[in-house]
Amino acid sequence: MALIRFFILLVWLLVFVVLLLFAAKNVEPVTLRFYFDQAWEAPLIVIVLAAFAAGALFGVAACIPPLVRSRRTAMNLRRELRIRDKAVAKPEPSTTSAVTDVSTSV
Repeated sequence: MALIRFFILLVWLLVFVVLLLFAAKNVEPVTLRFYFDQAWEAPLIVIVLAAFAAGALFGVAACIPPLVRSRRTAMNLRRELRIRDKAVAKPEPSTTSAVTDVSTSV
């Protein structure tokens, strides 16, 4: 398990170094032009990271409804399982009587 964590840490460190080198090489100002003569001038790395952050935010927002739905389904299934476990654990009263009716058997 420790070996896996070491490799994961190594991958994250590699990603960080690559992004750091990318940021160091892309410091030239870039102009983003919007509608209605709006413009935003910033270093290229800032614009790339902002686009990445916006994409990650939209990705997380897209994952929330299915996650909530699956948790709700799991909660309902747990509740149903508890109800069934209680029903199995509690024996039902017997419908047949231990004493037989002798008046009809003669």
